[in-house]
Formats: sequence, C-alpha cells, structure tokens
Amino acid sequence: MYVVSLHYTAPLSRIDELVPAHVTWLQAAYRDGLLLASGRKLPRTGGVILARSMPREQLDALLAQDPFARAGVAEYDITEFAPSLSAPELAHLLEPA
Repeated sequence: MYVVSLHYTAPLSRIDELVPAHVTWLQAAYRDGLLLASGRKLPRTGGVILARSMPREQLDALLAQDPFARAGVAEYDITEFAPSLSAPELAHLLEPA
C-alpha cells in the first residue's frame, strides 16, 4: 500500500483550474480499483492519496497521468507501507506477515 503526499508548487488559482480534470483522473483510478482514499490537506497546501498495493512502476505510471503532474503544479512524496494493524472495518487491507 502507498501513501502519496502531494505538495502544490503553483498558486491555488492554477490548482483550481485543474481540479475538475484531477477529479476525473481520481474517479477513473477508483473505478480501476487502484485507490482507497484521497483528499486535500488542511491547510490547503496539497493532498493525500492512499493507493492499493501494486508494483511501484504501475503507481509511478498512474501518478504521471494526474493532470497536476502533467501540468507540473505538484510534487509527489511516496511512502510504501505494509499495514499490520487496523480498525475492524479496514481489516481487509492488512497484509500477511
């Protein structure tokens, strides 16, 4: 599983222009079963995406298609982790030890 932390590198006015395309991209990734959760940071300096486990190359290719990446208005910090404990509602996300 991955935590992807986005940091905006452009003014919010430019980000706002790209939000509709970014949301369309997110929706497609959810339909493809690749993402688990996403949302903006507070304060609004970027966003966070929780992505399912997949080969890193697949994640990199997915993120490269994000309109924010294509426009060069965000930087991406990616952390891979293997969840070992969770709330009961998220137990299906746990990876075997």
